Parts: sequence; structure tokens; C-alpha cells
Amino acid sequence: MASKTILKQKEEEVKNLAKKLKGAKLVLLTDYRGITVEDVTSLRNTLRETNSEYKVIKNNIVKRALDANGENELDSVLEGPTAVVIAEDDYLAPLKAIYNFSKDNDYYKIKGGIVEGKVLSVDELITLAKLPSRQELLGMLAGGLLSTISKLAVGLDQVRLQKEQA
Repeated sequence: MASKTILKQKEEEVKNLAKKLKGAKLVLLTDYRGITVEDVTSLRNTLRETNSEYKVIKNNIVKRALDANGENELDSVLEGPTAVVIAEDDYLAPLKAIYNFSKDNDYYKIKGGIVEGKVLSVDELITLAKLPSRQELLGMLAGGLLSTISKLAVGLDQVRLQKEQA
């Protein structure tokens, strides 16, 4: 049986992880089998740029931390090697980074996750990852508005020309 100090350390680890997961905008559980150390290092650097972290934590500790927060829907995916991605600021950038990484690495898989307190399936997470970023959406909106205004200006100019000719 484990000593009391080890049990106390694990309880503290679960408590700290539960607190971190509670405040996170994105909690992503991934299967990291079949990737190299270089790949993991590259992925961690990419995720660091998005203000998120990538950790390999024992499934039992993750399960207990999620249960402490009342999230038991992900218990079924906590089998085999699991890496946890935690993002506190933005959920889309790290999700896109993980999705793009999983496209390039056949064995790397997304198991499930929580976005802003809501548990999402793998399909929902992938759909979210495929969406354009906020900047891209704003650019598309600006382009659409500019196009409409340009067409209006051309139309008004044509009306002016017709009136001058008449």
C-alpha cells in the first residue's frame, strides 16, 4: 500500500489539476501512441505559442480531477496512453494545432474534450477545428461588405451616366 505522503501528494496533484481544468477554455484528451520525441517537442512548441500546455498525466489522476469537477462523460476515453492539452485563453488555436498535427501523424488521435465547460465528441471537435479563425471570418466579412459597397457605387455611377445622357 502506498504511504501517506505519496497519497497526500497525489491528492494535491488531483486538486491542482481539477482547479486548472475548471478554469480552462479547452481540455483536450489525445492518444499519443506512435509519435516520436521530436514530434512531441515540435507539438509542445506549437502549443506554447498558443498559450496552452501539453502534459502526459496518468489516466487515474485525470479521471479523478474531472470527477471532482462533475465531468464524468469522458471516463470512457481514459484508456491507454493519454496526453492532456489545456488552454486557458483561447480554445480554437490549440484545437487547430492538434487537429493539423493529427492529420500529419496517422497514429495521433483526438479522444474527446471539453470546450468552455461543454463536453464535445471527436466529430464536434474536428468540426470546430476546421472552422476559419476569427481573423479569417472578419476578413471575409470585410471583403463581403466591401464588395457590396463597390457594386452599389458602380450602380449609382451608371444611374448618373444615364441621367447625364438623357
